[in-house]
Amino acid sequence: MVFSSETFLFLFLPVFMAVYFLTPSRWRSLTILIGSYVFYGWWRMDFLLLLIATTGFTFWIGQRIAFYRALPLGRLYLAIGVIGCLGVLATFKYLNFFIDSATALVGRTPEEIGVHWRLILPIGISFYVFQAISYLVDVHRSDARAAHRLLDFAAFIALFPQLIAGPILRYKDLEAQFQHRSHSVTQFSEGLARFLIGLGKKVLLADSIAPLVDAGFAADSPSATLAWLAAIAYALQLYFDFSGYSDMAIGLGRMMGFTFPENFRFPYISRSITEFWRRWHISLSTWLRDYLYIPLGGNQLGTGRTYVNLMIVMLLGGLWHGANWTFVLWGAWHGGLLALERKIDWARRAKHIAGARVVTLLAVLVGWVMFRAATVPDAVSMYAGMAGLNGIELTFEKVLTITRESLVMTVLAAFVVCLEPNIVARPTRRDAGSRHSTPQGQTIALWVTPTVLLIGAAAVLKLAEQSFSPFLYFQF
Repeated sequence: MVFSSETFLFLFLPVFMAVYFLTPSRWRSLTILIGSYVFYGWWRMDFLLLLIATTGFTFWIGQRIAFYRALPLGRLYLAIGVIGCLGVLATFKYLNFFIDSATALVGRTPEEIGVHWRLILPIGISFYVFQAISYLVDVHRSDARAAHRLLDFAAFIALFPQLIAGPILRYKDLEAQFQHRSHSVTQFSEGLARFLIGLGKKVLLADSIAPLVDAGFAADSPSATLAWLAAIAYALQLYFDFSGYSDMAIGLGRMMGFTFPENFRFPYISRSITEFWRRWHISLSTWLRDYLYIPLGGNQLGTGRTYVNLMIVMLLGGLWHGANWTFVLWGAWHGGLLALERKIDWARRAKHIAGARVVTLLAVLVGWVMFRAATVPDAVSMYAGMAGLNGIELTFEKVLTITRESLVMTVLAAFVVCLEPNIVARPTRRDAGSRHSTPQGQTIALWVTPTVLLIGAAAVLKLAEQSFSPFLYFQF
């Protein structure tokens, strides 16, 4: 089940919300848990069992870590917990990739060595495994208390608004909210507005741009015009698809009384790759910083070690996105750029370079091509097209595959990206110190206005006429 589906919008969501608000406060975690399991199990019941098993294992290990925290046994339980969680992720997400890569080295296929099965990737596994790991580490660091109620912890891991594609939450940030959270018409209205805006981003913009992206990346030898159009369109499609999901998740959480962290802060206005990662998929970048980069030593072990740490973090961050060499190379590209920026002190230079945003955006676009391409040779073909090696003009056959709607919506999406930083409301004096503020010191003061309702209605009408379109980050 996905948010941008008629089943979710007209069946699951209204039924869940009705039951949720009719349930006494002390039992609402149970309502959340049952609803989240129905939401997840709608896809495949067998992988729901994997989610339940991971939850139970993590809860038990967390209790052991808390009990033996001051003893060496506490570190042993932490190692068992982290290895166990990573083992689940490695098996279901990377086993196929490892087998394919190993057999390719000897010039054979998996079938030729007797491997005739392929594991299916459980949806959302990357997100809930990372949440489980952060919980165990936080308990060991004494940054979080071990969960006392399995019900609340299970509801946290399975919380359906963010279960499939984030934001990646931390138990220590939501523990108090599971114990007590307020509900009001204002909160519900703000959450509904945020949800409808996210739905509009996904359905009206991202899905409408998709045909142009598909046409460009499907071309054998794309011209410079087509290659650049496709690369720019994909950057917009990915942003509105993923930020739209995050908006919908945050909005749903708000409707239920939760406050989730922001996951995007206008990433395409960044003046450096370092700044880009402070604005793009914030919950992932902060997770990698807190649970990988800093434990590796961060920038405290010398310049050379800092560069190595950056490369390791981004390589693993790329691999987290998918079991494909394209993601590994994408991670290496960003890791190299982060290291280069530190080497030349780009943060200081960028303040005096008028085109710093353009340079950064071009670097991000180059990386997105590798991120989107199905294979490395496909990405090389796109790069050749962008370099003009396949000609410049669009061929007549390609013109026929590009719809007017996709071109118009690509231009509209570009305008929205440019205007979005000025749309977000500045904080009022009352909001300035609020925990509901975004990471950039702004608040998203949204209400269900006629404009928001119009966006939501247009998105629903668009849904009725288009085929199923899952969120892009579901594959990660």
